[in-house]
Amino acid sequence: MDDPGSARLRSATAADLDAVLAFWKTAAEGTSISDDREGVERLVARDPEALILAERDGALVGTVIAGFDGWRCSLYRLAVHPDHRRRGISGALLAAAEERFVTLGGRRGDAMVLDENALAHPAWRSAGYAPQPQWSRWVKPLGQ
Repeated sequence: MDDPGSARLRSATAADLDAVLAFWKTAAEGTSISDDREGVERLVARDPEALILAERDGALVGTVIAGFDGWRCSLYRLAVHPDHRRRGISGALLAAAEERFVTLGGRRGDAMVLDENALAHPAWRSAGYAPQPQWSRWVKPLGQ
């Protein structure tokens, strides 16, 4: 296993957004209504430290969104490039997200993980996360 420390972690900037969106098409499962430049641009403008990137040798190899609204800690878009999986990158990204949450006063991380994304489930479980079968996500697209 590679040293996860060899991946450089940093917050995304507006200059990274096109690369992030292209990366998600390769490395992430599924899309949502806000997975476009405008949506991610708003995220970075509102909370510049929420979108954490992992880079190796100058290439984007992983992402996680660590959103905190002052009450809840929400994790989205944990994704690692297929050629860089099982090398500690997701663990390093989650550790950075959790450190951010603790610093901000957060008490529990909630992760959005697709039920059908079986490839991701072991990574989340190994990081100490578990599904809560008593909860369901209810959604409504707005402004349409």
